[in-house]
Amino acid sequence: MADEANRTAFMEIQGRMIETTAKLKQVQNQMRTKEGEKKRAYLTLQELQHVPDGTNTYKSIGRTFVLEPKPVLMTEQEQKHKDSESAIASLQTSKEYLEKQMAEVENNLRELLQQDPGLARQIMSMSV
Repeated sequence: MADEANRTAFMEIQGRMIETTAKLKQVQNQMRTKEGEKKRAYLTLQELQHVPDGTNTYKSIGRTFVLEPKPVLMTEQEQKHKDSESAIASLQTSKEYLEKQMAEVENNLRELLQQDPGLARQIMSMSV
């Protein structure tokens, strides 16, 4: 009976581990995307600083190019940069939370395997 309960506990832990890993990967991908957006905004701002102030600049919206005054584009890029930074900070908090959850799940698995060494052998012989 304890065998079956431990096996059920293992299946639950395995499910939590898979779910947490998927969420963590999703957050990491979102962070990479936001870091790319932040870098693009920063580089665009660097390029715009070399452009004289009265100059009109082009920006693309889809396949269309729009002529805009430099200050408008500067403001847009500064906002994109700030938005990316705050999104990254928020995602970092989520990532840390998920990493703590993952450590907790791993500890639960370790404790379960220490309680029931026979379970480890069963797990190793399970078909995937």
